[in-house]
This record gives sequence, structure tokens and C-alpha cells, in this order.
Amino acid sequence: MLILSIQIIKPKNIAGEAIAYLKLKNLLTALVMFILPFKIFSQDIHFSQFYEAPLLRNPALAGIFSGDLRVQAVFRNQWNSVTVPYQTASINGEYKVPVGHGDDFLTMGIEMLYDKAGTIALTSTHVLPVLNYHKSLNKDRNMYLSLGFMGGIVQRKLDRSKITTNNQFDGTGYNPSLGNGENFPYNGYTYFDASTGLSFNTQIGANEDNNFYLGAAYHHFNHPAKIAFYGNSKIEMIPKWVYSAGLRMSVTDYSYFTLYADHSKQGTSTETIGGAIYSYKLDDVEDPKYVFHAGGILRWNDAIAPVVKMEYKPVTVTLSYDVNISKLKSASKGRGGFELSLSYQTFFDKYFSSKNVIFCPRF
Repeated sequence: MLILSIQIIKPKNIAGEAIAYLKLKNLLTALVMFILPFKIFSQDIHFSQFYEAPLLRNPALAGIFSGDLRVQAVFRNQWNSVTVPYQTASINGEYKVPVGHGDDFLTMGIEMLYDKAGTIALTSTHVLPVLNYHKSLNKDRNMYLSLGFMGGIVQRKLDRSKITTNNQFDGTGYNPSLGNGENFPYNGYTYFDASTGLSFNTQIGANEDNNFYLGAAYHHFNHPAKIAFYGNSKIEMIPKWVYSAGLRMSVTDYSYFTLYADHSKQGTSTETIGGAIYSYKLDDVEDPKYVFHAGGILRWNDAIAPVVKMEYKPVTVTLSYDVNISKLKSASKGRGGFELSLSYQTFFDKYFSSKNVIFCPRF
């Protein structure tokens, strides 16, 4: 882990005690920047707009939306003010179809994730198919119990030519001709990862637009092993529990609010994140085409992220920016990172569409 933290900022090849001191200072800053997020968030990637990446939260949240098809994309750019930015992108797609002669549904989907961190371009690529079955629990209202599975391939790699360690610093500063002291046989490795989850969602009262859901997911339950660049490593991916909740309630005929929350635990590390968004319909009450949303996200002891969202059905665009409130706020000057997300959600006018059915999983 120390090697990777040092690699985040690569000093220039300039001699001199003053320059060497500044380089060492940058290296120590990078070390703190790497270790602290690792301690808090452990081994997994996260978003402030976590609700725009539901499959990363819980595969049993796939298909819990009003529509037959949903495609979502989120892009995050973090720590640009301190070091080489961490860049993360998620694309997920879900397709929901009724099964049997009752009110049950099946959702098929896929989660694709890409992450690039630091000067050494440490990258992770995830391709994870998802399957979620929704069992209807009530013949008179929307109420569903869902069981989901997600599993696929994860690949990680780095650029060996950009590795910089303390072995390459002599008495006068950085010397690239010195070896970095690291000997590992692989530039990358691949493993299979699997997750499962359970969720319950239901309508509240007579208004079908008022809903809530609860969910629990168990990620990396197959304990992926040898997740390191050293071939003889016995390191395993630590399983992670994620507990999720969401609530949507109408305020007036034209407005409603939505609450989201997640609590994650991976080994000794935990993360708690939640948010509230207020939404206002700009045209038709029953079937609005334009909806404006605004709110905020709090990642406990880490960041506050204001959120602005504009819906022009079937497309939604959301922008948020992290304001750092952690112990790193002095080094980061309070600047964390921005996120941009796009969402496309629609019904199909076909026989197997959920558009005209009485009950279906929704939020």
C-alpha cells in the first residue's frame, strides 16, 4: 500500500535540497491522501450520487423504478486540487419484464465500472451482469420482495514506467536511474467478483407515487483471492455489507421530496451517506415532462455535496460537487470533486411492458 501512495505524485527530475524537500512534502501529502480514504472506504469505489448507481449499492435494487428500461451513467473527478485526479465512471442498464400470470417481474441488467487513480494510472475495470427477481406480496397494492445477484470479471492494472518510490531519492534529490526497489511479475491481474442482495419496496397509502424501500446487500461473498500485483500474495477481497433505504413522498400536487441513505461496512471500515432532494413539476401534474430537483448529500465526516438535477423526460441530468469537511480539508482547501450523471428511463408500448399493468416494482 505504501508503494501506491507514493506513486500518486511523481516528482520532477530537479536537483537541490529545497526541491528535494518539496518533493518529500508532496510524497507525504500523497501518502496521507491515499491511506485515509483507504481506511474509511476500504477497498471499494464510491459516488456522492450513489442513488444514480443502484446496482453498486445492491443488485436487488435493479428494476425498482417506473419504466421498462433504465440506463444511468455517472462520472466523478476527485482530488484535482491536490494531486493527479482520481477519475471514476459507472454505466449501468436495467431491463424489467413481467413473468408468469401474476404480478411478478424479472430484471436483467449490467454494471460497468472504470476507475483510474494517480500518476501510475492504477485502473480498475468491472463488467458485472445482474439478475433480480421481484415477488409480489400484495394483490391490492405495489409491494415487492426482490432477490438479486451480480457477478462478473474485474481487471486491475498499472503503468510500471511511472512508478516512483523512496529508493529513487539520493542525497541530492530524485534520481530516475536508481531502481525503484520493487519486483513484481505482473502489470495487472483479473478475478471474479460476486454479490447478492435482498430488498423490500412498497407503496405508502393510496397514492402510488409515495413509496419506500429497504435493502441489504452482501458484496464480494466469494472472497476473491490473490488481489495483488505480487503473484504469491494471499490477499483476499474483504466482504462488504451495504444497508440501503429510500423514501419518496408527495408534498403538493406539484412537488415531492426524496430521501436516500446507505450505511456500508467492510472489515473495520464504515461509510454512512445520505441525502434529500426536493422536486418540483414544471408542467403537467399527472404526467410532467419537466421536473426540477435540488438538494444535498452528506457523507458523514467526509464531504457535503450540493445537488442540482433537471429532468426532461425521458432524460435526466444531475450535477453535484463535493465540499470536503474531513481532516484533509486544509490540504484540499475544501475542494473534493464533481460528479455528473445522465439517466434515460422509459416504457415500451409492447405486450410485455409494465406501462399498463396495475402493479409493478417502482420508486
